[in-house]
Amino acid sequence: MALEQLLLFIAAGLLLNLTPGPDVLYIVTHALRHGARAGSVAALGITAGCFVHIFAAAVGVSALMAASATAFTVLKWLGAAYLLYVGLRMLMSRAPSAMALDGADPVAADLKTIFLRGFWTNALNPKVALFFLAFVPQFIAPAVENKALAFLLLGLLFNFNGLWVNIGWALAAAWLASRVGAVQKGMHWLDRIAGAMFAGFGLKLAFTDNPAQ
Repeated sequence: MALEQLLLFIAAGLLLNLTPGPDVLYIVTHALRHGARAGSVAALGITAGCFVHIFAAAVGVSALMAASATAFTVLKWLGAAYLLYVGLRMLMSRAPSAMALDGADPVAADLKTIFLRGFWTNALNPKVALFFLAFVPQFIAPAVENKALAFLLLGLLFNFNGLWVNIGWALAAAWLASRVGAVQKGMHWLDRIAGAMFAGFGLKLAFTDNPAQ
């Protein structure tokens, strides 16, 4: 790949990662509520889930899923159900105590749970797999002999750059929460809003048709 094309790939990837979506919402919500560490762990979970799609697409599994209505539908409903589950949990969460809001430290968080939920939020979303199949091949020259390896390397580069963008979202949200008292006091309502949005993403995914059909 020429340097200009590589730079274009990196720039396009960074812009795409800056676009708010379920991943950014998940990261920002946990950073606002629990601090930068929890937000960064959420970003790591999202990134780990993305690796599933990168490796699957590199070996052709995602292409098979895109061509198979049954495979796409199964993964679509699993992803939609999980997003709805996350949304409902946030909608039904209890308000943090006054002591937790007024203390110097963020509300304690189960980092393992945050990581795993971030992982499944991404890994169970077939739209992420289809995105990689549509986006990455545009930057692979037809003359490249090992296209699977080229896809894998570009996918890993995209994911590596996306990780730092997502951590940036986490740090920015944590910084905001630490300096804006209204954000901390309104954390319970932020959970409600985020939960409704996650449920909305789940419903949207449930009614998504396979683009390949």
